[in-house]
Amino acid sequence: MRNTARWAATLALTATAVCGPLTGTALAATDSLYAPSALVLTTGHGDSAATATPARAVTLTCAPTSSGTHPAAALACAELRGVGGDFDALEPRDDVMCTKEYDPVVVTVDGVWQGRRVSYERTFANECVKSSLGSSLFTF
Repeated sequence: MRNTARWAATLALTATAVCGPLTGTALAATDSLYAPSALVLTTGHGDSAATATPARAVTLTCAPTSSGTHPAAALACAELRGVGGDFDALEPRDDVMCTKEYDPVVVTVDGVWQGRRVSYERTFANECVKSSLGSSLFTF
């Protein structure tokens, strides 16, 4: 049941993030200059998304402007643009020192990045390691 609720919440947030801008007058503008970039990011404690209960979820829209519930949407979008939307290309910061404590944190990203569907999952050893990757994308 826990997985069903997680996927239902992720699907609802993804639908809202992707389809929300298509309501009202934006629906008439089908010839957009920007490919859609709308993501739902979740984080939870556990070894995998299948077993972890999401503790927090945020939305991130990067085109045409940065918005969403992500606390640093503009910085997160700039960071993603810098690596071409490749989450695996994000580098850990050198100025962060983390303990070797094992308290796994899993992050998932689902949605659309510059017009293509993306789905990403990564498990970090602990919260510090998660927050040290990049500058702002996973700090929510």
